[in-house]
Amino acid sequence: MMEEGIRPFPEKEKKISESKPQIKTLVLEKEAISELTKKIEECILRSQKYLLTAQSEEGFWNSELLVDPLTICDYIIFLHWSGISNPELEEKAAKHLLKEQHSDGGWGQYTGSPSNIDLSVKAYHILKIAGISERDPRMVRARATILRMGGIPKTNTYTKFYLALVGQFPWKYLPSIPPELILLPNWFVFNIYELSSWTRAMVVSMSILNHFKPTRNLPPEHQINELYPYGTEKEDFSLPRDKKLFSWRNFFLLVNRFLKFHDALAWKPLRKKALKAAEDWMLERIGEGSDGLGAIFPSMANAVMAIESLGYSRSHPIYIKAKKDLDNLVVNDPVTGEIRVRPCFGPIWDTAICSVALAQSGLPSDHPSLKKAADWLLSKEVRQRGDWFVKNPYPECSGWAFEFNNVFYPDVDDTVKVLLGLRLMKASDEELQATVMDRAFRWALSFQCKEGGFAAFDKDVTKPWLEKVPFSDHNAILDPPCSDITGRMLEYIGKTDYPMDSKTLKSIVDYIKKTQEPDGSWYGRWGVNYIYGTWQALRGLGALKIDMNQDWIIRSRNWLESCQNPDGGWGETPGSYDFPSLKGLGTSTGTQTAWAVMGILSFGDPTRASIKSGIKFLTDTQYADGTWNGDQYPGTGFPRVYYMRYDYYRINWPLIALAEYQDSLKQWALRSTP
Repeated sequence: MMEEGIRPFPEKEKKISESKPQIKTLVLEKEAISELTKKIEECILRSQKYLLTAQSEEGFWNSELLVDPLTICDYIIFLHWSGISNPELEEKAAKHLLKEQHSDGGWGQYTGSPSNIDLSVKAYHILKIAGISERDPRMVRARATILRMGGIPKTNTYTKFYLALVGQFPWKYLPSIPPELILLPNWFVFNIYELSSWTRAMVVSMSILNHFKPTRNLPPEHQINELYPYGTEKEDFSLPRDKKLFSWRNFFLLVNRFLKFHDALAWKPLRKKALKAAEDWMLERIGEGSDGLGAIFPSMANAVMAIESLGYSRSHPIYIKAKKDLDNLVVNDPVTGEIRVRPCFGPIWDTAICSVALAQSGLPSDHPSLKKAADWLLSKEVRQRGDWFVKNPYPECSGWAFEFNNVFYPDVDDTVKVLLGLRLMKASDEELQATVMDRAFRWALSFQCKEGGFAAFDKDVTKPWLEKVPFSDHNAILDPPCSDITGRMLEYIGKTDYPMDSKTLKSIVDYIKKTQEPDGSWYGRWGVNYIYGTWQALRGLGALKIDMNQDWIIRSRNWLESCQNPDGGWGETPGSYDFPSLKGLGTSTGTQTAWAVMGILSFGDPTRASIKSGIKFLTDTQYADGTWNGDQYPGTGFPRVYYMRYDYYRINWPLIALAEYQDSLKQWALRSTP
């Protein structure tokens, strides 16, 4: 009896026996977390060292913006149109193109993409110009693939336009782009300011070229008639009509027939005035304060040819500047012996993100590196009225562009990202910094579109029928609001004292809610793709401190977690723009893993298994120099047309994710402490 009396109660005995493996598990888990924390700190230090070393003396970061070979092809065509032969350059371009050639002989727009007809035709043409025989096995394979895809007749308007400039496609089958477009008043239902900023810059310069049709015929050995399918030599290559009799496409094709008729007339009463207006518009945007027309390759190349077609000599200062701006985009790689051509420079964007990465990962706000970056960014505020003013007559000018100098085209996305960086830094003149930040935020907020969201460069450039204009087949004629830029605006608003009960904020959140996909994801306009859009929307919502446990928001976390790869990372192919069934699918990348991890961290629980696996993927795959794999194309220029690899993406985004995970763990521990 006595022995029974001193025995523990059965329930207590059971608990003690069960607690031993639990204690052991907790100890092991604590050790694992400690080991992971140590690895995170090492990763952060390596990435910080890389970025600090890469910063320029002036304070900015500027990595090469890597793209498919389209720009190098167009640049070589431009040189030949100009009568400039550069065999060394052509040889280096050919080397780059052959390295990028697919096994089927074609060329693609991103890593793992199928061969693309426009890119393949241009690449084949440049290889032939570089002296590679059409009987070469690589050329034979390329030609077979191009013809299988339909050959030159199946290329888009912009490819045919460049081919027409060098006599490889008939001008009569190209859509007319009359210079008179620039004379249409801003209140008219269609005018150049109803086009996206990048299309606008291309169209104005192309309208000049469309008038002069300045063809430079290539020698026979550089021509590519073999890329027309057999038997199509005398076919009509006009754009096909819609099967539906009454449609916007058929209406615009009818308008195009009238414009062709008008072009053929000897008397065009407004043509001289229109050419002068187009010339003035273009030259103003090439001048001081801009690194070329629009500061992006396509419009810059068109502008140089338009300037020469207008009669300017190559010794004229405006031609010299425009040509120099274009040539500055060429990258002569001494390591690989290749040349590449950037689509543009992106130092504002790079500097803003790298600054955030360094500040969030532990550098104090007054660190010399951050101070230099802040001073440089403040010096780049745009105070000049640009094209945006036509659709958004906001009285005060501010904002930041993407490039070094592009005063006519500051944009909302860069402006908000710069503001997110400046709030973590101390400039030399803190009073000026506060003034600029307040002014730029109010400027960016003025761009809210009717739908409630924010677009990139303009306000309410959203008329869908314009997508049926014959020269709009580059899939980027509009600049509609998008969830990713809107989410970034929410992120900044959530970090300010902006009134949370305002109608403006409610309309922004309503826009985010209505643009959510049924599965919980969001489309990404400026990054690939649904992972990018979903991350940025969640990041914005999380910054507002709203209830993240609402069903519609939880659904987005579930979608992100459903896309996680077995290795713990995330990846998404740009192919998801063409095939939504591929959304969230792709080889794991450091960049997209960072986006997904940060999206899930927005819910405030860093202990979720998905986050731990994602962080482990990042710590396990970092290279010794502090970078991650950067072979994929996570940046979007034009969906389904053009993708980019921002070289710093493989460093700064993972660094931010690791730093935020560390910070989230600390906050979680504080909340969990009794």
